[in-house]
Amino acid sequence: MLSFLQPEFLIQRDKDRCNSCGLCVKQCSFEVHQHDKVKGTVLSDETKCICCHRCVTMCPTRALSVRKNTLAFRRNSNWTVKAVREIYKQAETGGILLSGMGNPEDYPIYWDRIVINASQVTNPPIDPLREPMELKTFLGRKPERVDIDANGNLQVKLPPQLELEAPILFSAMSFGSISFNACKALAMAAAQLGIYYNAGEGGLHKDLYNYSRNTIAQVASGRFGINIEYLNACSAVEIKMGQGAKPGIGGHLPGEKVNEEISKTRMIPVGSDALSPAPHHDIYSIEDLKQLIYLLRETTGYAKPIAVKVAAVNNISSIASGIVRAGADIIVIDGFRGGTGAAPTRIRDNVGIPIEMAVASVDTRLKNEGIRSQVSIIASGSMRNSADIIKAIALGADAVYIATGALIALGCHVCQKCYTGKCSWGIATQNPDLVKRLNPDIGSKRLINLITAWINEIKEFLGGMGINSIDSLRGNRDMLRGIGLNQKELDILGIKTAGE
Repeated sequence: MLSFLQPEFLIQRDKDRCNSCGLCVKQCSFEVHQHDKVKGTVLSDETKCICCHRCVTMCPTRALSVRKNTLAFRRNSNWTVKAVREIYKQAETGGILLSGMGNPEDYPIYWDRIVINASQVTNPPIDPLREPMELKTFLGRKPERVDIDANGNLQVKLPPQLELEAPILFSAMSFGSISFNACKALAMAAAQLGIYYNAGEGGLHKDLYNYSRNTIAQVASGRFGINIEYLNACSAVEIKMGQGAKPGIGGHLPGEKVNEEISKTRMIPVGSDALSPAPHHDIYSIEDLKQLIYLLRETTGYAKPIAVKVAAVNNISSIASGIVRAGADIIVIDGFRGGTGAAPTRIRDNVGIPIEMAVASVDTRLKNEGIRSQVSIIASGSMRNSADIIKAIALGADAVYIATGALIALGCHVCQKCYTGKCSWGIATQNPDLVKRLNPDIGSKRLINLITAWINEIKEFLGGMGINSIDSLRGNRDMLRGIGLNQKELDILGIKTAGE
């Protein structure tokens, strides 16, 4: 069948610089480059290029560059180039369009339409270089009141809490969707930073039990790798009901990714597909969820907080209220820009709501019902920088998950081909030759640098607002103002317009 799809990217090779060393051939996991032994040159099949930049980065003579193919289509606001290309692809394959990473569509990014207040005279700013700034965060159910004796000791037994040095965690990414080296880099960084990483729905590799104190175990619908040892080794348990990239959709790890190590960790046969159904087949109501929470508490001796992760959808505030009443200690809300290893493109780009709206509406609902102190909220779904984190906390979150940002720190170029298992940077792959491209020691150092930089920026933000504790910012929407938002958007976010 003749393909109507032209290359999405064009490779430019400077013939004066290229010495035909063939390094690009070895580095490209998508077999874009081929050595022509007859001519003694390197040729490129641009139809396979995904713009991962591996060849460009590794070329010793800087002879390569990649640019967008600007092949002209007749302009049509409805039948865009993207829409036409997707029809071509489905007409040729008959398959569902798949994508990795998060929603790339041009929907409003509310973080960029919210600005932060600053102190000036009556409430002077604080210099974080000279005065202490408290970022320590506790996630879990809080008592309605606290009694203290004459010596300042608590007279109330606190429910189990997660203690973080800063309100940032690494989100769920399973061993299988990402490589062991990527998992280890996240674990090492979390331990060094005094925060947590989530093992995802694939269980915990035996070599990562050394970091279990900084690990959150996840119980997803497939229940892969779940056993008593795993649940009790980790510091918290998260029930995954949904995720922002594919609300209402299950997961699928292709059998070709299930090698010997993943087989042992997930407790499934080598080479078999790991299918996570859309629903948990023992949860069809809030009462069923309450039963699973009870089961996990019994299994872990009531010593660990239990979290429930849901996708941000239209009725998220009422869902959150039910989850609190089911007994969860933490609610994780994943917005529609949340990343994924693989999702149906149509679902990823058209289902769910922004995390900004979801967090604000949940915080408001729980406060109005008088149950906000019974749960902590983690906001998830495309936290790009420290400003996004500050705004999320001011809207009502207790902490944030980051995933795509962490992978970018490890080298991810957001080429959105995670589902192929051919990641050129050794992140979203199980190919041993590709996995070794990611050094977990170097990766963890990059993650530590990133989070350390964000922590320092968060302290600067707090100081500028005249606040010396992250607790004083949580849900403090008076510190935010909206720009270019309509009244309904401002009302949902619970903030005023700039200048007001």
